[in-house]
Amino acid sequence: MSAALDPVDWLLFSLSRAFRSPLAVFVQIQGCVICLTLAIGWAFAAYVRNREINRMKDAMKCGNSFAFLCHDINELEHTNQVNLPRVTVVMPLKGFGEHNLHNWKSQITSLYGGPLEFLFVVESTEDPAYHAVSRLIRDFKDDVDAKIILAGLSTTCSQKIHNQLVGVERMHKDTKYVLFLDDDVRLHPGSIGALTAEMEKNPEIFIQTGYPLDLPSGSLGSYCIYEYHM
Repeated sequence: MSAALDPVDWLLFSLSRAFRSPLAVFVQIQGCVICLTLAIGWAFAAYVRNREINRMKDAMKCGNSFAFLCHDINELEHTNQVNLPRVTVVMPLKGFGEHNLHNWKSQITSLYGGPLEFLFVVESTEDPAYHAVSRLIRDFKDDVDAKIILAGLSTTCSQKIHNQLVGVERMHKDTKYVLFLDDDVRLHPGSIGALTAEMEKNPEIFIQTGYPLDLPSGSLGSYCIYEYHM
């Protein structure tokens, strides 16, 4: 048969036979199951997002103009806001790109009602981010508690981790929660409040993230989901 087939046809014929083997069929079935599981997870996440959006729209129709910040507008009363814990936002920076300034503005214009400070951490004044952040802080100096910290060159770890550690060392002594942000994150004005509220609800929570934090258990499916999120 091989003499009557050209190389391309012979390759396709060989592949078709290989894909019909029991092992190949098993791998295909497992791949389909994994894809189906991920699709169901995505659909459920979309359902939760849409449900939350509809809840906010209904609350706004009922008079809660700040539904995008909290479910109960009474939470915005001064007596509740003054009891919110102090939060320090640490932003390790390196370089200056097209969208960085807009992202930084979205980060410091938070509507969190508790004590809040922003620490922009750079390696040195030679970093282009230093001058851009300096101008931003001057523009908002009367509205936010923000400062630049020079971390120096890292010698024991990555520069980003070094900047984060220096930021933690220099944060306010009464800070209860630390939020690490990258310079490419565009923050919703209610994000800090939402993250803090979840931490306050469950004191056993050690860390929160805006992205899924999945640790593979050892099975092929868990590793596929882990790689998908990474």
